[in-house]
Amino acid sequence: MQVLYTKGMTNEIIAALKREGEPLSNVENMRKFFKVQPGGYGEGDDFLGITVPALRRVAKQYKDLSLEQIEVLLGNPYHEVRLLAAVILANRCRRASEEVHRTIFDFYLAHATQMNGWDIVDSSCRDVVGEYILKHPEQVVVLDRLAVSDNLWERRIAIVSTWALIRAGKVDDTYRIAEVLLHDKQDLIHKAVGWMLRETGKRDREQLRAFVLAHAHHMPRTALRYAIEHFSPNERAAFLAIKRT
Repeated sequence: MQVLYTKGMTNEIIAALKREGEPLSNVENMRKFFKVQPGGYGEGDDFLGITVPALRRVAKQYKDLSLEQIEVLLGNPYHEVRLLAAVILANRCRRASEEVHRTIFDFYLAHATQMNGWDIVDSSCRDVVGEYILKHPEQVVVLDRLAVSDNLWERRIAIVSTWALIRAGKVDDTYRIAEVLLHDKQDLIHKAVGWMLRETGKRDREQLRAFVLAHAHHMPRTALRYAIEHFSPNERAAFLAIKRT
């Protein structure tokens, strides 16, 4: 569908989201869930009260937006509008030519700090960043750069993007980036690191076990719990005991 590149375009999209939205009481729930209180990682964020299934329906309606139009959406104060932009990019990469994927990859990295929500990152970086790196391994250095960024969302992109590599059976980059982030101060990074480590275990449980054994004593507890979630109760207890000692 053709949409004019105007402020009216953003208003039209917000109206479409609201038509698909939940009662406004959902907004307060979202504000709590995404920690918008002063000092929270989502401080200052605002919400329309739109569920992800509803948002994905709207994303299909606006799948042909230009990058200039998507850039406008990424600058919007509403969380769901920015999430919509990220979902459109991810959806497009799944069917994109090499040239188009490279353009979106570059665009995404240039706007990485605007992917400012864990759900925005998690809904998009695997398909935009990770899948491109899978096809172009020389670009893996991008993950190393993002992993040492001062920006929380860039660091989360670094680790969650490796999900695409894990699904292809390539786990070494996940372990390398995880090791860089093991001492991160942000709980959102601890969760992402543990989550990706757990995913590597689906491919090679012994390699994950060896990594956890080497690092359990200094891993953040949240990361450790996520990583060993699929281990037996006895193994989980043994690793958590290492953490306590």
